[in-house]
Amino acid sequence: MPKITAETANGQIAFSCDEGKKLVLCLEDNGIDILHRCGGNARCTTCRVEIHTGDPGEIGEAEAAILATKSDLSDHTRLSCQVRVKDDLHITVVNQASVKGIDAGPRPVD
Repeated sequence: MPKITAETANGQIAFSCDEGKKLVLCLEDNGIDILHRCGGNARCTTCRVEIHTGDPGEIGEAEAAILATKSDLSDHTRLSCQVRVKDDLHITVVNQASVKGIDAGPRPVD
Protein backbone atom coordinates (compact mmCIF):
# COMPACT_ATOMS: atom_id res chain seq x y z
CA MET A 1 0.00 0.00 0.00
CA PRO A 2 1.57 3.33 -1.04
CA LYS A 3 2.35 5.88 1.66
CA ILE A 4 1.36 9.53 1.22
CA THR A 5 3.14 12.28 3.14
CA ALA A 6 1.22 15.54 2.81
CA GLU A 7 2.37 19.00 3.82
CA THR A 8 -0.76 20.88 4.87
CA ALA A 9 -1.74 24.13 6.56
CA ASN A 10 -1.91 22.10 9.80
CA GLY A 11 1.48 20.42 9.43
CA GLN A 12 2.64 17.16 7.93
CA ILE A 13 0.23 14.22 7.76
CA ALA A 14 1.29 10.71 6.68
CA PHE A 15 -1.00 7.82 5.82
CA SER A 16 -1.36 4.81 3.54
CA CYS A 17 -3.64 4.76 0.52
CA ASP A 18 -5.05 1.98 -1.63
CA GLU A 19 -3.19 1.63 -4.90
CA GLY A 20 -5.26 2.96 -7.80
CA LYS A 21 -7.38 5.30 -5.67
CA LYS A 22 -7.63 8.96 -6.67
CA LEU A 23 -5.23 11.07 -4.63
CA VAL A 24 -7.92 13.67 -3.87
CA LEU A 25 -10.04 10.95 -2.19
CA CYS A 26 -7.06 9.61 -0.24
CA LEU A 27 -6.44 13.11 1.11
CA GLU A 28 -10.08 13.78 1.97
CA ASP A 29 -10.57 10.36 3.56
CA ASN A 30 -7.61 11.07 5.83
CA GLY A 31 -8.95 14.36 7.18
CA ILE A 32 -7.36 16.83 4.76
CA ASP A 33 -9.92 19.37 3.59
CA ILE A 34 -8.54 19.78 0.07
CA LEU A 35 -10.59 21.88 -2.33
CA HIS A 36 -12.17 20.16 -5.34
CA ARG A 37 -14.65 22.74 -6.57
CA CYS A 38 -15.45 21.02 -9.90
CA GLY A 39 -16.04 17.63 -8.29
CA GLY A 40 -12.91 15.99 -9.67
CA ASN A 41 -13.42 16.71 -13.36
CA ALA A 42 -10.08 18.42 -14.20
CA ARG A 43 -11.77 21.79 -14.81
CA CYS A 44 -10.96 24.08 -11.89
CA THR A 45 -7.41 23.32 -10.61
CA THR A 46 -8.42 23.89 -6.95
CA CYS A 47 -7.29 20.36 -5.99
CA ARG A 48 -3.75 20.93 -7.17
CA VAL A 49 -0.77 19.59 -5.28
CA GLU A 50 2.98 19.96 -5.63
CA ILE A 51 4.76 16.62 -6.01
CA HIS A 52 8.08 16.58 -4.13
CA THR A 53 8.95 12.90 -4.49
CA GLY A 54 7.36 9.80 -5.98
CA ASP A 55 5.77 8.98 -9.30
CA PRO A 56 2.26 10.41 -9.77
CA GLY A 57 1.93 8.79 -13.20
CA GLU A 58 1.41 10.32 -16.61
CA ILE A 59 -0.54 13.51 -17.13
CA GLY A 60 -3.71 12.90 -19.13
CA GLU A 61 -5.06 15.13 -21.87
CA ALA A 62 -7.73 16.87 -19.75
CA GLU A 63 -5.29 17.61 -16.93
CA ALA A 64 -2.59 18.90 -19.30
CA ALA A 65 -5.11 21.15 -21.05
CA ILE A 66 -6.33 22.86 -17.86
CA LEU A 67 -2.84 23.18 -16.35
CA ALA A 68 -1.70 24.85 -19.59
CA THR A 69 -4.17 27.69 -18.92
CA LYS A 70 -2.35 28.66 -15.72
CA SER A 71 0.90 30.62 -15.77
CA ASP A 72 1.88 30.48 -12.09
CA LEU A 73 2.31 26.70 -11.68
CA SER A 74 5.52 24.74 -11.27
CA ASP A 75 6.58 21.75 -13.34
CA HIS A 76 5.67 19.58 -10.34
CA THR A 77 2.04 20.70 -10.09
CA ARG A 78 -0.61 18.03 -10.57
CA LEU A 79 -4.37 17.83 -10.05
CA SER A 80 -5.04 15.40 -7.23
CA CYS A 81 -8.35 14.42 -8.83
CA GLN A 82 -6.43 13.06 -11.83
CA VAL A 83 -3.66 11.20 -9.99
CA ARG A 84 -4.23 7.50 -9.36
CA VAL A 85 -1.91 6.55 -6.51
CA LYS A 86 0.63 3.91 -7.48
CA ASP A 87 3.76 5.01 -5.62
CA ASP A 88 4.77 6.59 -2.32
CA LEU A 89 4.27 10.34 -2.67
CA HIS A 90 5.46 13.39 -0.72
CA ILE A 91 3.26 16.34 -1.65
CA THR A 92 2.14 19.80 -0.61
CA VAL A 93 -1.59 20.47 -0.62
CA VAL A 94 -2.02 23.89 -2.25
CA ASN A 95 -5.65 24.77 -1.42
CA GLN A 96 -7.60 23.80 1.68
CA ALA A 97 -11.21 24.72 2.46
CA SER A 98 -10.36 25.81 6.01
CA VAL A 99 -7.71 28.23 4.74
CA LYS A 100 -9.78 29.63 1.85
CA GLY A 101 -12.95 29.85 3.96
CA ILE A 102 -15.14 28.14 1.36
CA ASP A 103 -16.83 24.78 0.92
CA ALA A 104 -14.55 22.09 -0.50
CA GLY A 105 -16.94 21.30 -3.35
CA PRO A 106 -18.76 18.11 -4.35
CA ARG A 107 -16.94 14.89 -3.50
CA PRO A 108 -15.24 13.46 -6.58
CA VAL A 109 -16.37 10.03 -7.67
CA ASP A 110 -13.87 7.19 -7.72
